[in-house]
Amino acid sequence: MIHRYTTFIKAINLSVDYVILNLSMVLAYIFADNTFLFWTSNHYLPIVLVFNLIWLLAANITGLYEHVLIKDSIKTYRGVIKTYLLFISITSFTVIILIGAKSYFITREYLIYSLVLFGFLISIWKLIFLSIRKNERSSLIDSRTFVIIGGGRIGQDLYHFFSTNPEFRYKLMGVFDDEPEKLKLKVPYTGQIKDCIRYVISNKIDEIFCTLPISESSKVEQLMIEADKNLIRFKYVPEYYDFAKRPTYVENFGHIPVISVRPEPLENMMNRFLKRMFDVLFSLFVILFIFSWLFPIVAVLIKLGSKGPVFFVQIRSGKDNKPFKCYKFRSMKVNSDSNKKQATRNDSRVTKLGVLLRRLSLDELPQFFNVLIGNMSVVGPRPHMISHTKQYSQLIDKFMVRHFLKPGITGYAQINGLRGETKTTEAMLQRVEADVWYLENWSFLLDLKIIFLTVWNAVKGEENAF
Repeated sequence: MIHRYTTFIKAINLSVDYVILNLSMVLAYIFADNTFLFWTSNHYLPIVLVFNLIWLLAANITGLYEHVLIKDSIKTYRGVIKTYLLFISITSFTVIILIGAKSYFITREYLIYSLVLFGFLISIWKLIFLSIRKNERSSLIDSRTFVIIGGGRIGQDLYHFFSTNPEFRYKLMGVFDDEPEKLKLKVPYTGQIKDCIRYVISNKIDEIFCTLPISESSKVEQLMIEADKNLIRFKYVPEYYDFAKRPTYVENFGHIPVISVRPEPLENMMNRFLKRMFDVLFSLFVILFIFSWLFPIVAVLIKLGSKGPVFFVQIRSGKDNKPFKCYKFRSMKVNSDSNKKQATRNDSRVTKLGVLLRRLSLDELPQFFNVLIGNMSVVGPRPHMISHTKQYSQLIDKFMVRHFLKPGITGYAQINGLRGETKTTEAMLQRVEADVWYLENWSFLLDLKIIFLTVWNAVKGEENAF
């Protein structure tokens, strides 16, 4: 598919958004201070730069400017809302906490006026853009005709995709296969593979999609040569697709294409930096404003409730399966089974205080020091005991994949009720699948959602919190 104006439309979107952002800042300053003179002051210019950079950061995180021509209206507006809310959050934190309102003469009224006005204007602009795009999409996206070589399951899926996504404007003109009796497509059979190039030339077909297996590599190579000779675009759907039905990332090492098994957003350095920065700031906040006053109270109660240390330190599996010391408030009586046996419902080892700590997840608070050190994250797969890692890595194929990430205090599995004792391999498999989904779909907003739901679940109580 050729989107002739994709880059141009993306640039127009970005430019208009920035014009609206800066216009909102100017108008808000006029409304708030009844003057335009101070706008050009050198003291004020850093705030202009900060606002612009934060919008660019927020848009990159949410992918606002990706697929601007084919993304449907609902997803487009959802992306705008996500970006705007993230922009407000980062802006408020940066201006009020890091920079300081007085340093650059930024009043609360100005901040509110500029953000509200920007939100209103950009909503109107996106509505106008979507209306224009709807009317002019046919001229912005080329209509393409194509044929499929190979009518098996891969060819069927390809046909189904284009037939259910008409916005891509691909029209199937025929299917070629040497074994027509095996065709699964509900479209007319056009001919054998050797007839394909002649048919494409005579009917002026734009593209060929080849879904033949690797075992037919000689035919594929010959078809590629013939297509190049006749200025026909040839696209090959790799057989790999058939057993890895998920979005993939192709990286080229010289002329060698390498397909990643799964997308990993946190392999991006900017994403890792953003997650680490949040981990440090959030853990410092919890340590300074919650742990600092709660620790003496909990420590005294633990000592009064049972003999033993205040902290429970256990070696657990970390990122890349490297062991690390995981810290918790001790919620059990000192016992010899702590490194091999999970806590169970009504476990006799759990102290009276431990029941409350576990129900409210307060026993996990010391792990914010693990986050600060860097061997854990606020959000990620929960770390397991070394013995359980060895056990389940032999039973579940994808179990070790979760160790591509730093373990977390909370995670996607936990907010979906997949916490506590895992009595069966099936229960652990569900947790692993949730962890792998998080690995493949990470976003900063997802982390914020998980943290919010973790706190909410702790307040309302969870069935598996024991």
